Amino acid sequence: MLNLAFENLNIELKDGSVQNVGPTNKETTAKLFGVEAVEVREFGDKRLKLAFDDGEGNEVEVALFPEQASEIARGIELLEEESPVFE
Repeated sequence: MLNLAFENLNIELKDGSVQNVGPTNKETTAKLFGVEAVEVREFGDKRLKLAFDDGEGNEVEVALFPEQASEIARGIELLEEESPVFE
C-alpha cells in the first residue's frame, strides 16, 4: 500500500495537463507498506539507489550517497544486536 500525504498542494487540470497552482511551498510524505521486494543498485557514478516494491505496482526509489547508505547499514546492524525485532 502506498500512502502519499501532500501539504499545501493545489493543482489545476487544464487541457489534459497538471499544473501547479499557488506558491512552491509544497511538502510530501511517501510511505510504502507491505514491501515484498528490495533492490540495491548503482545510480550514476556517485550514488546508489534503493528500490522498494509492494507487489501491487507501487514502488519507491531512494538515491543515496555512499555515506548515507553506510549510516543506514550501521543503524540496521545496531538494531540486529539490540532490538527484539530481529529475534
